Amino acid sequence: MPAPTRSRSHPSAFSSASSDSVEIRLPWWSVALPAVAFVVLFLLMADPGQAHAATDDPTVGRILEHIHLTLGR
Repeated sequence: MPAPTRSRSHPSAFSSASSDSVEIRLPWWSVALPAVAFVVLFLLMADPGQAHAATDDPTVGRILEHIHLTLGR
């Protein structure tokens, strides 16, 4: 017994009758955010003299140790 089939209400993107151009609309932030991230990373690479090493903060070590002990139980 063959399975019932349904016709599609919209044209398939893979059919031979489809148009040659496809319109894709992106929100503004999908282009702006990667561009801003690229510029920031590029500026960090271009002037590494301004980067400073993080100070040794014992609080972070204590928090990580506490998490490790809690998960180890």
